[in-house]
Parts: sequence; C-alpha cells; structure tokens
Amino acid sequence: MPLELLLALVLGGISGIAVLLHLTGRSRLAVLSAETARTGWLRHFPGDKISKVLPAASGQAVLVLTEGGPGLLWVFGADTVGRRLAESKIRETATGLRFEFNDFAAPGLSLPLSDGERLQWLALISPPEEAA
Repeated sequence: MPLELLLALVLGGISGIAVLLHLTGRSRLAVLSAETARTGWLRHFPGDKISKVLPAASGQAVLVLTEGGPGLLWVFGADTVGRRLAESKIRETATGLRFEFNDFAAPGLSLPLSDGERLQWLALISPPEEAA
C-alpha cells in the first residue's frame, strides 16, 4: 500500500472518531454539582468520609472537606481529578487561587474564583493558627 494512501486512511479515521465523539456529546466538559462532586471524590478516595462539599460558581472545581483534611476535585474534560491539599502549596492570584501539588501527574492548577469564594476557600483550607 502506498504511503500516501495509508496516511490518508489514518488521518481520515482519526478525524472521523473525533467528529463522532463531538456529535455524541462526549467532548463536553463535566459540570460539578455537590452530588456529582461527592461521587467523583469517592471514586478517587473510596474510604473518605466527606463532611462538606463547596462547588465553585463555575462548576469546574469543588473544595471537599474530609476527616483527613481538605481536597480539591476539578474537571478534566469529561472526567475529574482529585487531589488532597495536605502537601500542596496554595497562593492567591489576581483571579483566584494557584495550587501547586507535590505530584508529577498534576503539578499545578490555577483556579479562577471570585473574591468571596477565594476568601471562603482559604479560610476552610487553612487551619486556624494555634495561640502560643
């Protein structure tokens, strides 16, 4: 088989799959509600006991409070990614929060949040400082 024909078949097949996935709705971003966030978090961390779920207004991320500490669940295409925040560095940005995870698979995430959300999330993530 000539290389040109093989290349055309491969490109046509990949394009066809991409179009088919888009037309069937598989390319839409997931939107997280409190209930879907609980389900998503328990899929990543099945043994956790969730005490509070706080979705961002955008529906693209959720702050999850568990007995083991806070965690972050966010949308990655049609799926979700969950990380615990115990070993992460969190800093404020002009548009929200920046999370630096101690994980090569998810090195960092910039999350746009309103001022109110940002302050609320920071208060829930940061433990109260002990009086000396």
